[in-house]
Amino acid sequence: MTVEPEPDRLLALLWRGTVTAPKRRGPVPSRSVDQLVRAAVELADQDGVRSLSVRALATAVGIAPMSVYTHVPDKDGLLVLMVDAVLGELPTGPWERWGWRRRVREVADAHRALLVAHPWLIDAEALNRPALGPGGIAAYEWELGALTPLGLDDLSTDHARTLVLSFVRAHARSEQNVARAVAASGMDDMQWWAVNGPLLEQVIDPTRYPLATRIGAAAGAAQGSAYDGDRAYEFSLARILDGIATAS
Repeated sequence: MTVEPEPDRLLALLWRGTVTAPKRRGPVPSRSVDQLVRAAVELADQDGVRSLSVRALATAVGIAPMSVYTHVPDKDGLLVLMVDAVLGELPTGPWERWGWRRRVREVADAHRALLVAHPWLIDAEALNRPALGPGGIAAYEWELGALTPLGLDDLSTDHARTLVLSFVRAHARSEQNVARAVAASGMDDMQWWAVNGPLLEQVIDPTRYPLATRIGAAAGAAQGSAYDGDRAYEFSLARILDGIATAS
């Protein structure tokens, strides 16, 4: 069972430099929280968040493993700090005088790029919690601002944001799964179909599966593969925006 980090200490760490952290006994830390968080993000970018350990982080910053706990409460707390730091890479500030569709597309594209740069974000449990640090709050403000021209009520605005970001995360996970399949097989889609297509033609009866045969062939011919992540993203996002428009 995971024990939640101390709220006051974690919030103080998230807003370090803005609020005063609770005083703690022990030696003065030789590294800053920022240094640890940056190093942790780099390690997670390289090997995934599941491979991130206190020992590996300590080695990366040149301190003893137990010294990590003088900076952060535990690994869960570290993950919260990492997520907030990465969300801080998103754009902030007032929006240009764009229409809401272009704004929301900008939000979706920015999050998609963020998940490509930091794939571990998809698996970060902390991403499912409210983002209460400066990075998360600034991102939330920016995302909501994209939707304000629609004139939705507050709850609908929040739901529309959640819908868009949930789609982006789901699509990014699909892209990661495709990349893993390519890495595991050593073949991209076109190579895989070149090897396996002849066998499938023998076992799949087009009279029994007429739609799968016809539409699958059409998609493959148009895309050059069974799946085109960019086309799927563009089509799905456009349909989501169409749906949001009906709520205004």
